[in-house]
Amino acid sequence: MIPSAFSPSYAKARVKFLEAAATAGTRIESHNHPLPGREGEVLAMDVALDGAPDAERLLIVSSACHGVEGFCGSGVQVFALHDAEWRAKARDAGVAVLYIHALNPWGFSHIRRVTNENVDLNRNFHDFSRPLPVNQGYRRVHPLLLPDTWPPDDANRAAVQDFVAREGLAVWQAAISGGQHEYPDGLFFGGTAPTWSNRTLREVLARHAGACREVAWIDLHTGLGPGGVGERIYAGRDDAEAVARARLWWGEQVTSIYDGSSTSALLTGLMWESIHDAAPQARYTGIAMEYGTEPITEVLEALRGDHWLALHPEAPPELANAIHARMLRAFYTDTDAWKGQIVSQARQALFQAVEGLAA
Repeated sequence: MIPSAFSPSYAKARVKFLEAAATAGTRIESHNHPLPGREGEVLAMDVALDGAPDAERLLIVSSACHGVEGFCGSGVQVFALHDAEWRAKARDAGVAVLYIHALNPWGFSHIRRVTNENVDLNRNFHDFSRPLPVNQGYRRVHPLLLPDTWPPDDANRAAVQDFVAREGLAVWQAAISGGQHEYPDGLFFGGTAPTWSNRTLREVLARHAGACREVAWIDLHTGLGPGGVGERIYAGRDDAEAVARARLWWGEQVTSIYDGSSTSALLTGLMWESIHDAAPQARYTGIAMEYGTEPITEVLEALRGDHWLALHPEAPPELANAIHARMLRAFYTDTDAWKGQIVSQARQALFQAVEGLAA
């Protein structure tokens, strides 16, 4: 059953993934994180290859780029590894499938979106030898985001409401989520150097995609859009031919941050840049599957509380637990109906990816 593929913790999700990968007879490798998890457990980026290691066509399916979003992505991966019809479809098409479980295991375990370095992994893929982009909008909102107390006092709430009323919710969202490199304690911090997850992912991709002729990537996310709806966001460079190919494979509903059709703001330092470095010879086509949970205003408030708690470890346990619970709700809807929607849409996207790769 679909719900049984999902787990209530990173530790349990990892066990389910490794058991499913072993049962499927895949090639498994684990890259251990240097820090322990929330329960003291070992953390790792686990990788399972289903198919020939020398396959020319490779589909990557990844989870937990943004830690807490792994509760959703892991469930999709576990279900797929148990799905005999899906696995036969890929095998018969000569497509190898690379499952990367828990790109950011620390965030997954600790119910946080960021890495242990407080970095948004999907803003961390820059050439750090060059000047980093400056987010002028974030400079304006940073003083409002992390108040002295949580929940925010009336003055802070009024200031935020005034900003949104004057500038609009879209400007507020873009300023916060676009990524920034100036405030290490702030939201959506892209870092000033590659994180552990960045470096480890690059090693994995170089090993598995370095000789491929064609690569597709479905990266699983949550937190934007209507509840249970999986927006297919083009994940690649601003290239009209690649966008057209993604829409040919996954449907005209594929959105893009470049033309304003996506619920996501325009971003920089995105993770898919790593595939061009690892496999410059390969034709690449990718999407992020972005599943809705709560309204964007609630998601942003949950993130504010999470970052406030990271700066105030002395907070009472009751408040800390409430903040963690709010974060989990913001990125994971723990109902059978939602999980069914997630798997159904992901499964369709997986089949479409294989058909596109095999065409």
